Amino acid sequence: MDATTASRPINIFIVEDYEITRVGLRLTLGQVGDFKIVGEAEDGQSAVQKVIESGADVVLMDIGLPVLDGIDATRQIKSQSPETKVIMLTSHDNDRDVFAALSAGADGYCLKEVGSSQLANAIRAVFEGVAWLDAGIARKVLKACSNINAGAAPPVVSNGSTRMKASYTVSPLSQRELDVLLLVVEGQSNQEIADKLVLSVETVKTHMRHIMEKLAVTDRTQAAVKAMREGIV
Repeated sequence: MDATTASRPINIFIVEDYEITRVGLRLTLGQVGDFKIVGEAEDGQSAVQKVIESGADVVLMDIGLPVLDGIDATRQIKSQSPETKVIMLTSHDNDRDVFAALSAGADGYCLKEVGSSQLANAIRAVFEGVAWLDAGIARKVLKACSNINAGAAPPVVSNGSTRMKASYTVSPLSQRELDVLLLVVEGQSNQEIADKLVLSVETVKTHMRHIMEKLAVTDRTQAAVKAMREGIV
């Protein structure tokens, strides 16, 4: 989606405890034509209620926050407002935080060194229902899933004092559906997937419909995150 096709601005909420970073994001993103900054918070606890009240479409969420960390804040936001998209924008790239964030319902994961144009693309992507992972994070997730499929133990993610293992299942998808889903996980659009797999866009859409039916989800983001959590891709 771009500024010429958006019916309204994408409402963005920033959750970041460092003021200089928060101000930088506000100034940078506030200049983008199809974005509107609707609120800010400096800790996870206050962010939860403010996000719900703000009507935010997309939340940029740090992980290392005071009072309530960004992972638990994400879990609470998604519980109260599942349609709200959350992008983790953080310097944390360890396996524990990556998988914990995805398990909490994060729709995207970006490292803070991301460029402004790439961050804008990530925001638009998750707003449209496309999962977005930085290339390095995607490789980490896919490597972990490959290890699981090869028989290694699944990663353990931390939820406060509770430690839980994601469940992994045998893939119900065909090889072509797996090919499509892998590219969805990497943040590719339908057109990009069609070009890469030498398919028509309509064929890609048909594969996506079958994927969502088989995984019992309602959109691309849910399909991508469920696939990563369960080791399907």
